[in-house]
Amino acid sequence: MESPGAPRRRRAVPSRSHRPLLCTALAVHAVAGATAGGTVCVRAGTHPGTAAVTSPEPSASGEAVGPVGEPTTDYDAVLGAALASVDVPDGARVSVAVLDVGSGARAVYGDAAFDTAGIVKVDILAALLLRAQDAGRQLTAREKAYATAMIEHSDNASASALWDAVGRAEGLDAANARLGLTATSGGEGAPWGLTRTTAADQLALLRQVFGDPEDGASALAAASRAYLQGPMERIAVGQRWGGSAAADGSAWALKNGWLPRSTTGRWDVSSIGRITAGGRTCLVAVLSSGTAAQEDGIALVESAARAAVTALAGAAEG
Repeated sequence: MESPGAPRRRRAVPSRSHRPLLCTALAVHAVAGATAGGTVCVRAGTHPGTAAVTSPEPSASGEAVGPVGEPTTDYDAVLGAALASVDVPDGARVSVAVLDVGSGARAVYGDAAFDTAGIVKVDILAALLLRAQDAGRQLTAREKAYATAMIEHSDNASASALWDAVGRAEGLDAANARLGLTATSGGEGAPWGLTRTTAADQLALLRQVFGDPEDGASALAAASRAYLQGPMERIAVGQRWGGSAAADGSAWALKNGWLPRSTTGRWDVSSIGRITAGGRTCLVAVLSSGTAAQEDGIALVESAARAAVTALAGAAEG
């Protein structure tokens, strides 16, 4: 049995080493109907099948420059430096992926897989909406009731009903192949909460749900995206924690997940969603595991979300 008292804390470290960013300058970058000049940084290996991009060469001053000689920003390094100030309880780990929608700046910290716990409910509803799209139909009244309870109140019985409706792990994996999730595997059998995912994959899912600022493409139709966003904006009062800690006011859409592991007595606590802070909109995914209590996991997720959003927004402005 562990001794009582607050757990000792250490600095945040990534679960695995990062692959270097590959950056290419774009003269004009379309974002949500507007244009913005700047650079787009792409993580090596993140998008299979895309053409290789030449790594930027250092200038005489040592600063990386793109193909047209413009300075580029290593947003992964920016995020890593910010998270170095976040205290992580002994035995815990955290991974973060964040996208500044206005600038297109994107960064990932850590690439290990985590149990989804309840955040998979967003993925389940996305899979259900894809099936309905394919069939050319609307959700039934019962499906809508399950979807609302599953997202707004994190109702597990509703999630289990829709998990069965989408074909469990096989159906979820098939949907995720269309949604662009490459490192997520549905939980075997009935335990949907043991689906495994990465922060980068959860950011890819959020881009599908809220619209892709890079090229406007999404496997989900506009009506499906709007439907899914609705309950994420109406999360029950007791569940308004996590990524929303980085937001100004209540301009956010959220889904949290929490799961005590019987094998270790430790907690999986994660949060995904869209937030607005300082006039900037960000998509944020924070995954954690190994905290001694749910409260510790919430504190870790919230600290990581605040640090990530602040750092990326500052770097994007610069």
